Amino acid sequence: MPFSSAAARVLVTFACALALPVAAQAAVGQSVAVPKQSAAATIEQCVTSVSQAERSATFVGEMTATPATAHMQMRIEVLEKLPKEATFHTVLAPGLGVWRVAAAGVKVYKYLKQVTNLSAPAVYRGAVHFRWLNAKGRQIRSLELRTPRCEEPAPPQGS
Repeated sequence: MPFSSAAARVLVTFACALALPVAAQAAVGQSVAVPKQSAAATIEQCVTSVSQAERSATFVGEMTATPATAHMQMRIEVLEKLPKEATFHTVLAPGLGVWRVAAAGVKVYKYLKQVTNLSAPAVYRGAVHFRWLNAKGRQIRSLELRTPRCEEPAPPQGS
């Protein structure tokens, strides 16, 4: 049976996410190491529920220092797509979209952001922004990756 276009995109996104490295120091479950990759964006948990207060998603970004890196920064934004929308839009809420800074000397930086009280039906994903800075504070590299989707189905009728 052939895949639909949407199913193929989800499969490709999932396959790409599996190919990104997750450092053994901070990994949960199995990981696949790919040389020369220095960042990953994943979803650790997607909780669906009839109750809006119990719905949540935990997005994860992880980055590895390069030889010239003195400081690393990461920002996680949450993107939402409602059923009648064609594209994702950024969710605005306290604590989202804020640059987080790794302590000096950290070689692998992992940041988790849990978002609760999600709407349904809706689809969520994380946009994870990474910045590597040199000793003078100049950006030497940046990257943006998207996490796989967290789908919150419509609650059953009568709930």
